[in-house]
Amino acid sequence: MAHLDFEKPLVDLEERIRELKVYGVRDAGLDGELERLETQIEALQREIYGQLNVWQKVQLSRHPDRPYFLDYVERIFEDVIELHGDRVFGDDPAIIAGFARLDGETGAIIGHQKGRTTREKVRRNFGMAHPEGYRKAMRIMELAARYGRPVLTFIDTPGAYPGIGAEERGQSEAIGASLACMSGLGVPVVASGIGEGGSGGALALGVANTVLMLEFATYSVITPEGCASILWHDGGLAPRAAEQLKLLATDALRLGIVDEVVDEPRGGAHRDPDDAAERLGAALRGALSELRGQSAEEIVEARYRKFRAMG
Repeated sequence: MAHLDFEKPLVDLEERIRELKVYGVRDAGLDGELERLETQIEALQREIYGQLNVWQKVQLSRHPDRPYFLDYVERIFEDVIELHGDRVFGDDPAIIAGFARLDGETGAIIGHQKGRTTREKVRRNFGMAHPEGYRKAMRIMELAARYGRPVLTFIDTPGAYPGIGAEERGQSEAIGASLACMSGLGVPVVASGIGEGGSGGALALGVANTVLMLEFATYSVITPEGCASILWHDGGLAPRAAEQLKLLATDALRLGIVDEVVDEPRGGAHRDPDDAAERLGAALRGALSELRGQSAEEIVEARYRKFRAMG
């Protein structure tokens, strides 16, 4: 299990408990020691995760073991069908799109996917989408709207890919078109920030009636490293930039950018992905329940008013 620097004391203690359980399983005298260590873990968890600073929370949003879009899909949805290609250039593995069932109701699911292994990270471009990724997303959104199906998006990206090829194929146009497409969808749209929410690459999937955000997710106009490089010509000042960007879930809720912050298991979603998925699934069900029964005109108007009121 990977860990961040500030998590190391906790991870070492948990490893000690695992060793005792494996090698001392027949030693009845270990019961007291295990109980003492487990109590110590609870106290250490409260100490570490109860006083996290902004930069540490940013690090949690990027944790290498943090559940990604497909991890939530596996735990929340049924009958998943992935669709490929934008019908213009090609397929972009950085964005996964298709249809699935939630409690028997079919809807579109679209999300960034970073990749877990080195090979998969490269194939999915670390979750940084090209224009064809956003055009694929729009194709699925429009298909869902045509048949009156809700759209659920999941945001987890440092930002849209800034490479030359992406720019040549119209990256900014694709993002702008996605914003326009989502603005006019006559079906319920729920967006969930599950990890990093960086720049227009995140917002391109974020124009929704209801915007959810996991407790340790982030949402901002630029990464802290990019901000620090522009302002102070030093990416190493990212922790300072993170303080200024107001990119935490609590900031976004206070500023009216998101509608609900979904609590994570103590220490973050990576410490109990099943529990995190159960919490997110409950929030999705609640959001969809509130939007049911509204006409297409009401849905579009409410979404318009929501974003016009920001700022």
